Amino acid sequence: MALADTDVKVLQDVATRLRIGSVVATQASKSGHPTSCASMAEIMSVLFFNQMKYSVKEPKHPASDRFILSKGHAAPILYAAWAEAGLFPSEDLKNLRKLDSDLEGHPTPRLNFVDVATGSLGQGLSVAAGMAYVGKYLDKSDYRVYCVIGDGESAEGSIWEALAFSSNYKLNNLCAVFDINRLGQSDPTALQHQMHVYENRIKAFGFETYVVDGHDVKQLVDAFDKASQVKDKPQAIIARTFKGKGFPGIEDLENWHGKPLGDKADDVLQSLLNSMHSPNRVPLEPKPISTSVPAVDLSVKLSEPPNFKIGDKIATRYAYGVALAKLGRSNERVVSLDGDTKNSTYAEIFKKEFPDRYVECYIAEQNLLGVGTGMGCRGRTIPFLSAFACFFSRAFDQLRMGAISQANIKCAGSHCGVSIGEDGPSQMALEDLAMFRSIQGSQVFYPCDAVSTERAVELAAQHRGIDFIRTSRPATSVVYANDTVFQVGKAHVLKSGANDKCLVIGGGVTVHEALAAADLLKSQHNISIRVLDPFTIKPIDEQAILSNAAECGNKVLVVEDHYPEGGIGEAVASVLAQRGGISLKHLAVRELPRSGPPQVLLEKYGVGRNAIVQAVKELL
Repeated sequence: MALADTDVKVLQDVATRLRIGSVVATQASKSGHPTSCASMAEIMSVLFFNQMKYSVKEPKHPASDRFILSKGHAAPILYAAWAEAGLFPSEDLKNLRKLDSDLEGHPTPRLNFVDVATGSLGQGLSVAAGMAYVGKYLDKSDYRVYCVIGDGESAEGSIWEALAFSSNYKLNNLCAVFDINRLGQSDPTALQHQMHVYENRIKAFGFETYVVDGHDVKQLVDAFDKASQVKDKPQAIIARTFKGKGFPGIEDLENWHGKPLGDKADDVLQSLLNSMHSPNRVPLEPKPISTSVPAVDLSVKLSEPPNFKIGDKIATRYAYGVALAKLGRSNERVVSLDGDTKNSTYAEIFKKEFPDRYVECYIAEQNLLGVGTGMGCRGRTIPFLSAFACFFSRAFDQLRMGAISQANIKCAGSHCGVSIGEDGPSQMALEDLAMFRSIQGSQVFYPCDAVSTERAVELAAQHRGIDFIRTSRPATSVVYANDTVFQVGKAHVLKSGANDKCLVIGGGVTVHEALAAADLLKSQHNISIRVLDPFTIKPIDEQAILSNAAECGNKVLVVEDHYPEGGIGEAVASVLAQRGGISLKHLAVRELPRSGPPQVLLEKYGVGRNAIVQAVKELL
């Protein structure tokens, strides 16, 4: 339906007030990005007060439309929009970036209207795609997802990964809004205002596209209305805008990125006030929520306990797939995502049983992490993301932002360490423990057999936050009884005696190397050692390490299939530093490895059973 001239003027005045709010906020904080806000003012006005259906009283209502500000540096205009909607007084905008204010420099979920943190550019569209996937395929609801993307950040490959994903899954409930304001941070963007190039590229990725004047309210309303009627593909609004729009002497000029207006602010504010069609504020209500979603309960446990025999040789990566399927039987909101490695991570077990809850993300790990983060938003799913552990490293920034986003994602990384064998160093995760340990609030599981793996998967599902489960390629013996109780941060002693001379701490495959070394030391040298399996590397069981070390003469050996930096050894060392008089030796992979049989590589790089025997003898 055509928009009346009076409505156009009202929406234009809203856009002007959003510009004013952005200037006021950044002036008060003496920092921020008012020009980046100004280019998208009409977009925000039309979205928040003409298109989106949401509740001011309940900003994260599960049936409301979603909004992701991928260009997170434009946070002040997002805050101004919610103030305009009546969520909080406009006066609060002056608290931008203050220590005691949740109106931070970039959006974070400290705010009740923000689902994920943004500001590391190029990530918002993946998150939006995850939300849209849940809406279309799991919630089966009509809520829509909008994502505003800056033209500068569209240089990030993750944007194009997200476009490909969204098109493949026909996410017609997703609308990407590209704010093409021509200017980046330090220079004009590569394409500047070549709108036809943007259009052709985004069309080629399978989107229904609309090129508009991003400062023309009528064009924006018409494009959003048309987009909402599309049934078989996602949509993109490609808006030609100007950085600093409406700011005299600043609009479309370089060197104003990330700067408050300073002594130009008063003149700009007066010019904006003079441009208002009406001196009186006409209040606008957002459209009411018009759809519903099913109630969701994320309580979960294994549908049945582990069922293995001690001594059976089972790869922990296989046990991961078995456990994931058990969780799927327990709760229909458990979902599995993989990056085209499901026949190696064994996520395929879940897919065969629950094909409607398996999401193939193909070889695009940054998008995999972003989609998973979006799927976990608002407590709608428990997403498990699997890949070779080494490939998570290319998505470290997504993980880092996931922590700031308070994301609920479970990452399972297989093929860790030199024990993968002949595939060689490009496939060997030797940095992954360090990476995931460094993520704020994360839990890191390193199970050594099938039973502990199943329980790790269960415990990860029950934790709200980021979890990493490190699984191995080789088949290893089951060492735990099926009824063994596992807890986060609680280690298990697998071999002990009254005369133990050294505490050996391993992880995954090196637990089994330590058990084999214990037999060799006893039979060949009459030396008894104690073997401890930490189970979780973060948090690590400090009490178990300290008490068992004391009972073993304060001699400790750590052996891990990982580089020395940031792995089990450094976690143990940080514990032992609390107490003096303890001798610590650390075996880890200390050079760039090469291809070869797994057992040969374990010995060559000093983390196999014979290396453990020699290290114990040296330590004693």
